[in-house]
Amino acid sequence: MQKGLIGKKIGMTQLFDETGNVVPVTVIEAGPCPVTLKKTADNDGYDAVQLGFGDVKAQRVNKPMKGQFDKANVAPKKVLREFRLEDCTALNVGDILKADTFAAGDKIDVIGTSKGKGTAGAIKRWNFHRLKESHGTGPNARHAGSLGACSDPSRVFKGKKLAGHLGHERVTIQNLEVVKVDADNNLIAIKGAVPGPRGGIVVIRDTVKA
Repeated sequence: MQKGLIGKKIGMTQLFDETGNVVPVTVIEAGPCPVTLKKTADNDGYDAVQLGFGDVKAQRVNKPMKGQFDKANVAPKKVLREFRLEDCTALNVGDILKADTFAAGDKIDVIGTSKGKGTAGAIKRWNFHRLKESHGTGPNARHAGSLGACSDPSRVFKGKKLAGHLGHERVTIQNLEVVKVDADNNLIAIKGAVPGPRGGIVVIRDTVKA
C-alpha cells in the first residue's frame, strides 16, 4: 500500500465527462487525517502509520488515548485506522493528509460496513428459489426446503446456507476510479457505488489488483 485515507460517505450524485456522458459517482469526505501514531519495525515488528478522522470531545476519550493525542499534538479523533504503507519514512507524527493525496484517474479500493438488514430468510439472504405454490407444498413458499440426507449423516453440515443475520459486515469494493478531487473541501468523487449508508466511515487506499 502506497497511500490511504479515512473518509465519510456523503452520498451519490452524477457528473459529466468530457464527451457528455453521465458518470454516477459517490462523494466521500476524505480527511483531513492527521498522523496520530507511527510504528516501526524495531519497536513493533512492522512499519505502519495510524491516521485519525473526525473530531470528538476530549471528555469522550479515555486517559490512555488522550495521552497519545497529546503526545502527537493532535486534537482527539473519533476514528483511528492503521495503514501499512510501503514508505512510512516520508510521514511523521502530526502530518496531515488531505483529499489531494489521491488524484483523478487513480485506481482505488474502498472498504466500508454494509447496511444492516437484520434477520433475513434464505431467499433474501442467499437467493434461494421459492418452493412450489401448489400440489401440497403448503402455505409456506419461501422456506429453505430440504437441508440434506436423512439417516446418514443424520445432521446438517456446518456452513449450510440458512436464514440469519444479513448485512452489517466489512465489504471491500476493488478497482474503483477516482473521477474528481476537490482539495479545498476535502471531497473525492468515486465512480460507482461504495458500501454503507450515508454518513458511514470508509477507508480509501490504492488498489491491490491494478
